[in-house]
Amino acid sequence: MLAGQIAFACAAAFAGAAFYINFAEQPARLGLDDKNLLDEWKPSYARGFAMQASLAMASGLLGLLAAWLEADWRWTVGAGLMLANWPYTLLVILPTNRKIEAIASADAGTASRRLIIRWGTLHAVRTALGCAATVAYLWALGARGF
Repeated sequence: MLAGQIAFACAAAFAGAAFYINFAEQPARLGLDDKNLLDEWKPSYARGFAMQASLAMASGLLGLLAAWLEADWRWTVGAGLMLANWPYTLLVILPTNRKIEAIASADAGTASRRLIIRWGTLHAVRTALGCAATVAYLWALGARGF
């Protein structure tokens, strides 16, 4: 049961961080001029990626462990949703990230702003995956009378 509880906690932390990015950080940074927007996005993304990637992997693997230990497929649903962040990020978001990261601060402008706005829309899917995984883990926990 401990593996499932930790999987849930990691998923909730992931979802909360992702929601914060879409609800607070992204709108706030879009209020900056183009150069400062780009300069803020780059280190923010690098730090956020390290944190969220770790949470997604830990939650997904612990969810799979809970599914095996508890012999309950509900944990697999949550784990699958958390682990789906990895291919989604690599296949869908990473091309946009690379375009943004390739822009020098001096070249910031409407094109970099459009890419960062697009990135925010793409990131919202990660938020949805994290929230859905959290709900799935709650479902699994509820089935055990947690």
